[in-house]
Formats: sequence, C-alpha cells, structure tokens
Amino acid sequence: MAIPYREPNVKEDRAPMTDSAQQRPLDYREAGVDVYAGDRLVDRIRPLARSTCRRGVVSDLGGFGGLFDLAATGYNDPVLVSGTDGVGTKLRVAIDAGILDTAGIDLVAMCVNDILAQGAEPLFFLDYFATGRLDVDSATAVVSGIAEGCRQAGCALTGGETAEMPGMYSHGDFDLAGFVLGAVERDAVLPRLDSMKAGDILIGLPSSGPHSNGYSLIRKIVERSGLGWTDPAPFAPEKSLAEALLTPTRIYVKSMLPLIKNGHVKGLAHITGGGITENVPRMLPETLKAGIDFRSWEHPSVFKWLKSRGNVEDIEMRRTFNCGLGMILCVDPAQVDEVTRTLKTSHEDAVIIGGLSHA
Repeated sequence: MAIPYREPNVKEDRAPMTDSAQQRPLDYREAGVDVYAGDRLVDRIRPLARSTCRRGVVSDLGGFGGLFDLAATGYNDPVLVSGTDGVGTKLRVAIDAGILDTAGIDLVAMCVNDILAQGAEPLFFLDYFATGRLDVDSATAVVSGIAEGCRQAGCALTGGETAEMPGMYSHGDFDLAGFVLGAVERDAVLPRLDSMKAGDILIGLPSSGPHSNGYSLIRKIVERSGLGWTDPAPFAPEKSLAEALLTPTRIYVKSMLPLIKNGHVKGLAHITGGGITENVPRMLPETLKAGIDFRSWEHPSVFKWLKSRGNVEDIEMRRTFNCGLGMILCVDPAQVDEVTRTLKTSHEDAVIIGGLSHA
C-alpha cells in the first residue's frame, strides 16, 4: 500500500497499534493488489483481443500462454522474427495529459515496424502493463489502443501481463512493453545486402509526427516554451499541444508487405531511435553509403517548431527525430516507378530522397 506524503516534523496524534490490530488477518488487497480489478480488466479486454483474431490463432485469453499455429499461415520455409519495444517518455506526456488510448497504438507500431524492416509479417503480439495500483478504466483505454494497433498491423493480440506492483510506481503512473513475433520466407529476409549496389534509390514514406522517439528532448523544449499540455499547439492550433504531440506512430505493415513479397524492396530502415542518420546505415553493407537530400521533402510543422523553439541544430534533429519520414526503402532504379505506383494505391505519398554510392 502506498504511504501518503506527510509534511516533515509534524507530529501525528495517533494511538499506537494494539496487539490485536497487529494480528488481524491481512489479504492481498490490503497489501495494495486488487485481484478482482484484474479480473474485471480481463473481462473488458477479451472482446478487444478477439477483434484482432487472424489465421493461426488457436487460443483465447485466460490461459497460461497464447497458442499460435504457424502452419496455418501458409508459409513454406519461414524464418521467425521477434521484436520488443516500449513507448519511451512519450508515455509521460500521455499520462500527464490523460490521453491514454493512443499509447497502445504506439506500442504496437514500434514493435511491428521493427520486424517489418527485416521483411517479416507480424503474426501475434503480447503486451506488458505494469502499475502501482490498477485503474481498470485507464488500463482498458491503453489495451483498446493496443488492439487498434494490432488490427492496423494485421496481427493478433494473443495475451499479455498486467502487473500490479504497489510501491514501484507513483499514483497514476504505469509502464508498457510490447513483444511481437513475425515470420518471413527464408529467401525474402531483409536487407538483401548482396543485391544492393551503387545507384540504388532511397524512397521515404511520411511519418505522422515524431512517432515515439525524441520525447525527452521534446518535453524539455515544451518546458522551455512555457506552454501547458492543454494550450493550443503552435504548429497545429486546432489541437491541444498534448493531442498534437500524441499523434500515434504510423504502422507501415499493410502498405509494405506486398512490395516485400514481390521482391521489389532490397532494404528497409525503420526511422526510430537514432533518427535518419543512424538508422539508414543499419540496412546497408559496409561497402555502400547513403546520400540523402534533406531538402527533397517537406518537413512537417512540428519539426520546424521543435527546431526553432529548442534552437536544435540540424545534425541533432537528424539523429534524434524522423524529420517527417517513418520508413525508408532501398529499391533498384528500374523498379522505382512500379514501387511508387504500388505505394500510391496504399495511400502512401512516397518521395525519392536520395541513393546509394560506394563508401
């Protein structure tokens, strides 16, 4: 049970605990853990999980583990790809602003976009929700976002863990972690380093904002600005600052999988922690380097505001934020037109941002 804050050096008029009080029966709830709240949460999220069901799911929530039949997915020679991630300090903004339904989308997106960069289709997702005292409404809002993220990614929410840990978290605080398992045919694993060559083209796909990276710097800039979370966002005045900064991370699975499966993508870089400058090299062989024209796309207004208000240098912007591109593809020059046409049918405003040359 959390100990309430007391002013120092203030004497309390309280009788000493009697022997009978010390010996009275205790239960888990009095220790700060409400198992009945956990049961209510499971009842609420079971239909959310069912809404993400896909081919291969065998079990329902409530067991000791989630069952998934890989053979039912139709892969011939699959390689399993796993990933795990969190939401970072963007979660602090969500908690402080009381906007919790988008955090779950962020959680799924950060995990599935990572394994997508290896060419993998996300199959199922697990979440870990840890808090000091379980608030069923808050947890339900978070899991509703997780379910929405899973639907966007085409993967199933097969289970998770809700940990109530009194004394570990301040009142109202919680943390999230996500885990995803995906599959890709062995001959389609990305990046295809042997096929990359000088002259290959880099194509960028738009982000929805900062996604879930750089929020420690963002919070520092907001603090410097003197704005509150409920104030209009200077870069999106129709929204509050919190609403604008909590725009959920884009999920690129459904627009990218057709290109991956037809072999038109040589490499993918998920622009996550480390920004553009540190993530693009992760998909390249040591013999090649990327040349990116940072003037080739319109940088969203949120990044212009962050740069200006924080007096952030260009090099720091590029290694901290996605600067408006959430995913970058490497493709053969001969296939650029077909790739961009395919992306357009998925409502992706793809832009050519540069190419590869010898290192």
